[in-house]
Amino acid sequence: MNQELSTSIIIFGASGDLTQRKLIPSLLNLFIKGRMPQAFQIIGFAGSEFTDEHFREHLLEGAKKFAAFEFSDDEWDSFAPRLRYQQGKYADAADYKKLNDMLAGVEGGAANRIYYMALPPTLFPAIIDNLDSTGQLHENGGWRRVILEKPFGTNLASAVKLNQQVHKALNENQIYRIDHYLGKETVQNILFTRFANTIFEPIWNRNYIDHVQITVAEKVGLEHRAGFYDGVGILRDMFQNHLLQLLTLVAMEPPASFNASHLRNEKVKVLSAIKPMTPEQVTVNSVRAQYRGYREEPEVKRNSTTATYAALRLFINNWRWHGVPFYLRSGKKLAEKQSQIIINFKEPPLAMFPMQTMKSNMLVLYLQPDEGVHLRFEAKAPDTVAETRSVDMEFHYAEAFGQTAIPEAYERLLLDALQGDASLFTRADEVETAWSLIDPILQTWETHQTPPLAVYRPNSWGPTEADSLLARDGRWWMQNEATTMLND
Repeated sequence: MNQELSTSIIIFGASGDLTQRKLIPSLLNLFIKGRMPQAFQIIGFAGSEFTDEHFREHLLEGAKKFAAFEFSDDEWDSFAPRLRYQQGKYADAADYKKLNDMLAGVEGGAANRIYYMALPPTLFPAIIDNLDSTGQLHENGGWRRVILEKPFGTNLASAVKLNQQVHKALNENQIYRIDHYLGKETVQNILFTRFANTIFEPIWNRNYIDHVQITVAEKVGLEHRAGFYDGVGILRDMFQNHLLQLLTLVAMEPPASFNASHLRNEKVKVLSAIKPMTPEQVTVNSVRAQYRGYREEPEVKRNSTTATYAALRLFINNWRWHGVPFYLRSGKKLAEKQSQIIINFKEPPLAMFPMQTMKSNMLVLYLQPDEGVHLRFEAKAPDTVAETRSVDMEFHYAEAFGQTAIPEAYERLLLDALQGDASLFTRADEVETAWSLIDPILQTWETHQTPPLAVYRPNSWGPTEADSLLARDGRWWMQNEATTMLND
């Protein structure tokens, strides 16, 4: 980061929920920690009528309500003067000229700029075109970076088109496609668990691992997103980005370094090794379901076939993972809010103890809510001839590092963007490859209506069809065993 230059952070959609709930609290905490550039300003751009003072009051209200950390009046008073507001229309070039004039006035010369699109992707092309036509993307002495919020497209064709549109004005190294999941400390810890510990990597392959389960469960329903969600569904909302990202981190080869290019190359290799499914394969390897009562929700179509739950069985066709199934599932109104990855190892090849009741070893990466890593292994039960009992070796973030150790994901990602580190942002080819896997499933579900749409009870773990998906392989969802490990 060029410390001698002023840095401007321009947020499009600044009057919205994301800015108040996530972005400003994250930037405030970076400021309090002394991690922001020495000279910086944050400019909000939106259609709402705000003065600078009213904008600051609006953001202070959000920070008090949503920030996961405490801050003093003095800290806010030092931060607030850096907040400004520019009212404008996203399609009006004249308003971008006003924005540029305002920035020139506060920057006082060459400066760095980040443009954050806290808006639906349909607005990205118009905003980028207007920034380009008013010369605001030209790197004349300072860098220019653009952060694009998810979802990046709604299918493969729209993602390809959107990439083409933004590449007209921007080089790939200027584009930061954000998936806040990658900013979570526990998600990053997947890589550290694998590559900073020599005990795991030698057994991280098809010779020792029986299968992998990835669960991202939500207890809430639609909340205020019904109008958006009914046209999107669980595959677009969770699988194309969050769950496939988790899969790449679990399955990728060790990168040559933590360099953004090396890291993202390995993630793309994983996605490229998964063959897109045929309609027949979709029917066998996927489950789609809707919770009972979904169609009675406000703003939901009464004949909606939108899936609020999905489960997939995927295979990675490379030497490391050939024949190892990856089971992915996510849904709304499930029994618990829970994100975890279960690495289930193979059973011992020989039952050598006469009273053996051994279970397979299991490594569980708890991403939320009780963040940590647990390893289940077998031990001899005391005062028995040869009975075994499962025991747990555990690590909890809260115990090891303190209750306030885990920062907001957006905080890490905003800092990385300021520093020019794109490691935790998705690249164009990664987005398109992920969509190439999800598109055939969506098309089969929506065009052929197969597999049939199942129904599940709210506050359950999903439909029985998801249990059958694993049962055909002689396996089962292991969240109960993982929860027992966590609570013991």
